[in-house]
Parts: sequence; C-alpha cells; structure tokens
Amino acid sequence: MSDNALSEAAKAVVRRNTEEVQGGGNFELFEQLFADDFLDHTPQPGGKPDKAGVRELYKRLREAFPDFHAEIHWQRADGDVVTTYKTYHGTHRGDFLGVPATGKKVRFETVDAMRVVDGKIAEHWGVANLYSVMQQLGVIAPLPQA
Repeated sequence: MSDNALSEAAKAVVRRNTEEVQGGGNFELFEQLFADDFLDHTPQPGGKPDKAGVRELYKRLREAFPDFHAEIHWQRADGDVVTTYKTYHGTHRGDFLGVPATGKKVRFETVDAMRVVDGKIAEHWGVANLYSVMQQLGVIAPLPQA
C-alpha cells in the first residue's frame, strides 16, 4: 500500500471513530476500530490509558452530553498517524467531571493524534480545552477581557 493510500485509510478510521462512535454512540464499532493493546499517552484525569479506559471515557461523555458530536475542521496524516483538529458540541445533561447537569450547551476544541495499525486505532495523544468547558458550565469564572 502506498503512503498516500495508508494515510487516507488511517484518516477514514479516525473519522469513523469521531463521527460514529463518539458522535453516534456506536460501541459495537468501537470494538472493531480499537486495537486490543491500545495505548492512550494522554488519558483524561482519573482515566486508564488502555482500551477499556477510552471506552469508559466515551460512555461518560455520551451520558453527560447525550447529543455529543464533533465538527472536524481538518485532518492531516503522516503515514499511519492522523492528527485531527475538531470542536466538540453537546448539551450538559449529566454529571461531567463532578459537575451535575446544567442544561447548558458547550463547545470545546481538541487536537489529537491517533496511530492506526492494520485498520485499528493503536495509540492516542491529545489535548482538549477542558478549562473552557468548566468556564461554560459556570465552575470557573471567565477571565476578564483585556
């Protein structure tokens, strides 16, 4: 397989995860898309860095934000590593990081990189703007405007 074909196939796997698993709650597909030895190099606070940990994170996000979905702004691939910049959207209907449901709509940016091996997501590195979420939920006061 050429480098370009490998990159396009990897981007398709990551896009399916974002749209169908994270956004659609398709956890049967999750099992197909993630390698059994998956490793998250940047798990969320209190999360486990393995496949079970990311499955639990996705389920908690969907419980807290039942309409959780992402707007993918761009994806770039370098061989088997796909970097995605996206904005997540959702309505806060359940507990999230200890904050009870507020009914507020939130949005936050995320950049992540996922390595895809043999059609499965094998590794993840990412940064999510959770500070912004806490501000939107009213837990942290907004910074004064300059």
